[in-house]
This record gives sequence, structure tokens and C-alpha cells, in this order.
Amino acid sequence: MITGKEKSELLRLAGLVRRHAHAPYTNYRVGASLLTSGGKYFSGCNVENAALTTTSHAEMNAIATAVAAGEKSLKALLVLTETDPPAFPCAICRQSLAEFDRGEMLILAANTRGEIRETRFADLYPEMFGPHKL
Repeated sequence: MITGKEKSELLRLAGLVRRHAHAPYTNYRVGASLLTSGGKYFSGCNVENAALTTTSHAEMNAIATAVAAGEKSLKALLVLTETDPPAFPCAICRQSLAEFDRGEMLILAANTRGEIRETRFADLYPEMFGPHKL
């Protein structure tokens, strides 16, 4: 679904943006990068807030950046954390991704120790609610 070069670039970009995460409350730094069907890359990091419910997630920030640039067809998303095993997107982010899934999106969960897990989005979130349900 994606090439080794694309996977390496997703990992590199997520690592760069993860360094800028604002996580003073949980110290849970997340970087996310996505690849569009058109071959463009977009990244985002988590930005915590003292009112934790207003925290913005790295995946949602990457999506917002892509949409702001006019991109809505997502091919792959990589999430980079320190967790072992690597963490897939949370339920809120899965729902945000469902808005842009075209049936073949690849989701990669990586950690800072180099472990990478991957799955198709449809397998990660099989009973998703999305535009097709309206």
C-alpha cells in the first residue's frame, strides 16, 4: 500500500514534529504524519491545555493541516509515541480519520525504539460511523 521510502518519510516527519509537542501535564508526546493519495505529507503534534478536554491530538492536527491545504484523500497515517507496544490512534482520532477514509487507508503505530505496527484503517475501526452512514 505504501513504499518503504514513504514509510521512512512518515516516520521522519512524525519524529521531527513530535519534538514540538506541548505536553506539560501528561508528558505524553505524540507526533503524527500523514500521506495523501496525491503524494503530499502533512504533520501534527499534540497540544495539551490545562483544561485537558481542550487538548488537540496530533492526528487531528495533521488532518486539519492537510484539509487547510485542500487535501482530503488520505493514504496513510503514522503515529509516533514512546509506548510499548506502539499506540494506535485513540477513538476520537479514529472517528476523525473515518471522515476521510476511502477504504484503503493504512495506519502505522510506531515508537521511539523503532518498533512499527501497521493495519488497514477499516480493520482498526471496522464499524465506523462516517459520511456513508448519513
